[in-house]
Amino acid sequence: MDSTNSAAWYAQLAKPFFAPPAWIFGPVWTVLYIVIAISFGFVLVQTLRRRLPFAVLFPFILNLLFNAAYTPIQFGLRNNGLASIDILLVLGTLVWAMAAIWRRARWVALVNIPYLLWVGFATVLQLSITWLNR
Repeated sequence: MDSTNSAAWYAQLAKPFFAPPAWIFGPVWTVLYIVIAISFGFVLVQTLRRRLPFAVLFPFILNLLFNAAYTPIQFGLRNNGLASIDILLVLGTLVWAMAAIWRRARWVALVNIPYLLWVGFATVLQLSITWLNR
């Protein structure tokens, strides 16, 4: 994926008035990936130690997969419709993961609130971009 061409492609898309500047995504995602790594790592280790059932880990795994798929779909394939479906799956699996861990390690759910807020915003943004560029 050529990042220069991808950036140019993204820049030419029609965007809603609330779209942040492109440069903000990198710093925000850097912080969020740290949160994701800590929470996923904790849940994974606790599952491997048999302190948590696999059913708690499963939505975290799905969330990572859908999150990892977003950039190749959006900027590699340049497919807004598929990216919209994927971001909805990221949002859904994040809510599921937070609910699954809530009773067992509430801090994991709480530390993911910024991730949830950003993905909620990103979902509205992606759906808007998809609509505006149909």
